[in-house]
Amino acid sequence: MSFEEKINEELKLAIKSTDKVRMETIRSIRSAIIEFNKSGSNRELNSDDELKILQSAAKKRKDAIEMYEKTDRTDLLDREKAELKIIEEFLPKKLSDDEVKAIIKKVIEQTGAKEQKDIGKVMGPLMKEIAGRADGKVIQGMVREMLS
Repeated sequence: MSFEEKINEELKLAIKSTDKVRMETIRSIRSAIIEFNKSGSNRELNSDDELKILQSAAKKRKDAIEMYEKTDRTDLLDREKAELKIIEEFLPKKLSDDEVKAIIKKVIEQTGAKEQKDIGKVMGPLMKEIAGRADGKVIQGMVREMLS
């Protein structure tokens, strides 16, 4: 089952269950897929595109959560958190810190990086390998720590 088919199926289930938040969240993902298809790229939606769509949706929710926390809008905050949780169901499983460190070690060995100035050599291949399974800021902090 393709990603698009899965989203459409989940939308049908959400409509049947009358779960309004889930339905609206999945509709927003579906809308992003339709927008991609209409963008004129003349290619099928691949796993990288799927990941970008989901990460973008998750980032919007995280930014909104941060903003609502600052302004004490708990009514909107709870909704954004619920939407983020739904989006995360479709994202790849997050890696543990130990798994991330093992991958970082492997990439550091492969690239021959030894100092802080070599962080660029490590981050490119590392992000391709980890893609969406860990937070980039956390990864960068771990790489800096391991190269110091």
